[in-house]
Amino acid sequence: MNSGCGCNAGAPKTSHLCLPVPGRDQGSGTLPFRPSWKTVDELRSIVDQGDTVEPDILIISFMALGYRYISQAAAKTDVQLDYDGPLMKTEVPGPRSRELTKQLSEIQNADAVHFFCNYEESRGNYLVDVDGNRMLDLYSQISSIPIGYNHPALLKLLQQPQNLSAFINRPALGILPPENFTAKLEESLLSVAPNGMSQIITMACGSCSNENAFKSIFMWYRNKERGHSKASKEELETCMINQFPGCPDYSILSFMGGFHGRTMGCLATTHSKAIHKLDIPSFDWPIAPFPRLKYPLEDFVKENQQEEAHCLEEVEDLIVKYRKKKKTVAGIIVEPIQSEGGDNHASDDFFRKLREIARKHGCAFLVDEVQTGCGATGKFWAHQYWGLEDPADAVTFSKKMLTGGFFHKEELRPDAPYRIFNTWLGDPSKNLMLAEVLNVIKRENLLSNVVHSGQVLYNGLQDLQARYPHLISRVRGRGTFCSFDTPSDAIRNKLIANARNKGVVLGGSGERSIRFRPTLVFREHHAHLFLNIFDGVLADFI
Repeated sequence: MNSGCGCNAGAPKTSHLCLPVPGRDQGSGTLPFRPSWKTVDELRSIVDQGDTVEPDILIISFMALGYRYISQAAAKTDVQLDYDGPLMKTEVPGPRSRELTKQLSEIQNADAVHFFCNYEESRGNYLVDVDGNRMLDLYSQISSIPIGYNHPALLKLLQQPQNLSAFINRPALGILPPENFTAKLEESLLSVAPNGMSQIITMACGSCSNENAFKSIFMWYRNKERGHSKASKEELETCMINQFPGCPDYSILSFMGGFHGRTMGCLATTHSKAIHKLDIPSFDWPIAPFPRLKYPLEDFVKENQQEEAHCLEEVEDLIVKYRKKKKTVAGIIVEPIQSEGGDNHASDDFFRKLREIARKHGCAFLVDEVQTGCGATGKFWAHQYWGLEDPADAVTFSKKMLTGGFFHKEELRPDAPYRIFNTWLGDPSKNLMLAEVLNVIKRENLLSNVVHSGQVLYNGLQDLQARYPHLISRVRGRGTFCSFDTPSDAIRNKLIANARNKGVVLGGSGERSIRFRPTLVFREHHAHLFLNIFDGVLADFI
């Protein structure tokens, strides 16, 4: 495996397959970690004799179909939570997945289905499919699993009799909330409220969170123009036929590459892929360019500053232009990291200046933390990195938060009942689960874990980029919220498929990026394990 391993070259092949094992000594291997080299027999002897194995050593045993990576550290610290590594039995999708996809295709378009899952057997960072393949999941249901599959704390929560009612009886929260609803909001969502926000409205998903945040912004802006909240008779009549003045022609400014959902208002602010928008009527709302930074950042400081300045200038120009068009910009929406659009980053200074522009022109500033929220970047909210003197006016969330909704300032509070409303307005059972998730995050110090494991992942990706520059470029990220570019969409998709067949689930974003969205319980040894597997995927790529 490595001609420079230093083992006895005359040893039998069965005992001389050399495996990289991260140890304390500084070996000469080329993997992201520094390996010492052990033969299969040496590793077997260590285990058989019951000798102590350092927690940072990965014992690797070969299975008939692919590799199986066993982490001693995982066994010691996450025995209830994690499996010991990937285990592949078939290609993915396997025969059972293909059959189920065929069945589903009879009743709906199933072209987007990757494979069918066995969620009962999935655990921790590992997703198990219906063919028995066990994969290290670095995509986590499009960034929506906070503390791993079937976490013991959540299983225990669901087994408590006093919680059963919340899962059986889903209330219409706007009119008939349960007795403990306010207490559970304070225990869960309000305990992590962004700076400057005392108000919360829960929703079911990210799209409806943004959609209703838009509505709150429009109502706030109209009341600001009126000077009061009492609508005229003409406004009440014309709104019923979608006409001015009852339906003012306001707009939300968004950015190219942004993704904010697929409902009608959100779709007007979504600009990541044509397939999302094709054939759907939309609004004439302003679209500003989002910075396209050059990497490595330290080599392009001036160019990137100029790029961000240009984008901010365009934002101001569009606000003025749309005011003249009588399509006043009532709000600006932005993601801390454009996720679906290709993991596009901008500097903290860019966002601080964007917030200043919003204040200068009287626009609400809405931060979409649907994908970046709940700790994925190493802070609970990614916009905390910006250090805003004047907080955002609203922050939307979903995915890892288990429920949708938005925090907002007092000024955006609806002035009458039923203005922001639907049947469910969220789900109290999700608040129960979120409260326990937050307890786990605090108890296990998972934000610090994300920073640490994210740095290991990022450094490893940088190393892979240096060794495979024809396949990897523009490595970037915050916490475990990492990504890199590939040469093309076709190569990106093939790398993802090849990694899946080696036991790793990855996701794509933008035109040619691969993104990483692991859970908050993704540890250092998981990062090393992934980097080792993916190194092989890259080395074997044709």
